[in-house]
Amino acid sequence: MQDEIYGKIPLLDSLRKYSIKDITCFDVPGHVRNRGVKILNEYFGDDIMNMDINSSPRMDNVSNPQSIIKEAEALLAKAYKSKNAFFITNGTTQAIHAMILATINPGDKVLLPRNIHKSVINALILSGGQPIFIQPEFCDDLGISLNIDHYKVKDIIDKIEDIKAIFLLNPTYYGMCCDLKEIIDICSEKNILVLVDEAHGAHFPFNDELPVSAMELGAHMSAVSIHKTGGALTQASALLINENIDASKVKQIINMLQSTSASYLLMASIDGARHNLVENGQGQLLNALKLSRYAKSRINKVNNIKVISKELIGNKGVSYLDETKLCINVKKLNLTGFEVYDLLYKEFDIQPEMADLYNILALVSIGTTKEDIDKLINALEIISTISSKNQITKNIKIKQIKPIVKLNPREAFYSNKENVILSDCVDRVCGESIMAYPPGIPIIAPGELITKEIIDYIKLLKDNNAYLCDMNDKNLETILVIS
Repeated sequence: MQDEIYGKIPLLDSLRKYSIKDITCFDVPGHVRNRGVKILNEYFGDDIMNMDINSSPRMDNVSNPQSIIKEAEALLAKAYKSKNAFFITNGTTQAIHAMILATINPGDKVLLPRNIHKSVINALILSGGQPIFIQPEFCDDLGISLNIDHYKVKDIIDKIEDIKAIFLLNPTYYGMCCDLKEIIDICSEKNILVLVDEAHGAHFPFNDELPVSAMELGAHMSAVSIHKTGGALTQASALLINENIDASKVKQIINMLQSTSASYLLMASIDGARHNLVENGQGQLLNALKLSRYAKSRINKVNNIKVISKELIGNKGVSYLDETKLCINVKKLNLTGFEVYDLLYKEFDIQPEMADLYNILALVSIGTTKEDIDKLINALEIISTISSKNQITKNIKIKQIKPIVKLNPREAFYSNKENVILSDCVDRVCGESIMAYPPGIPIIAPGELITKEIIDYIKLLKDNNAYLCDMNDKNLETILVIS
């Protein structure tokens, strides 16, 4: 029986066994299990402190796995139907950096949607790749970008030579999936690598009613945030590769980026989450889908609130939809999504995933209960009643920003810069990234032309108390521009 358990969760099981052995430690970490820092024991518990260990011959080494980590990564690859899988302990940001650095050389052209995460821009700064942006489709009613249309992809790669790779989202933050299979087939004809940010789709392979994963469809590489929708601890992710990708080069890049003291707690949580998804994911995710559908049916009956549902499928850029994402449109409440987000948190002890000017986003996951859903519904009903007394009409119009790339992101990053007053930045080239977080999609990135439209959008977000980050001037009264 023990051998069967070990074969299913090799790293998690071995870590647990190691933590209860009476071992005299003269290695790091310096807290020496549960003895050195009592305050941590009081808050975290002895079990966690005892399992916070460093690599050793007995516990394998993630930089060159030979035993239990190697076995656990092989099981992860099998679960995700990929050739190889690599544990990542600095989030999908690190996985994306590794994916880009392993495939993109300085000057290589990369086709990608503009609603990518900031980690992709930073990966291009590291690699020297040249972005060619494709505008995702846009929903005026919801005020959000959808995914990209495969006809646009074909049109661009027919016109532009020497595109090395395409970088895609499966799904977007809001759960929108493009026709990934069609795009993979189109790119295959041109020998273009298909790289996929699947940060919000780690659960896809484990229920038949969810969109199909990038690995199953034949993408070359994908990065999955197992901590986001798979149940692992925060920062626990994975990088997956299929055929025609040099696994040894990928591993070399990962070792350049990842700590040699990678957290065993995080890696073991990937092992445990993978085991749970394989054993229980079908049922747990079916329950999540049922709860999400129940939530949508109830919330859509609340005055002036609407939840995105399957009616979007078939629109350009939306071939599939992840129903576990509750994108709740609140613009008819005469409240912004940011205001509803704050009300839910401050008045009802409900923590949504994120907000924007029109929407809040709530994730229904393997741990969500009906009680959670009913609490959210009740809160929205109360907010709707209160907002009906609000006489102030918010006339906020959102347009899709279409930045113009003037410099390679790496060149812009290393150029001389100066701080310029926000309103004086029109027609200057940006030297930094500015974004609302979450979702962490740059409003403007290094090397892009600052237009009046972009400045107006930044001011709109500031005026509505969006959480803006990554800029040099934390008050965003100035922007770093190329001198």
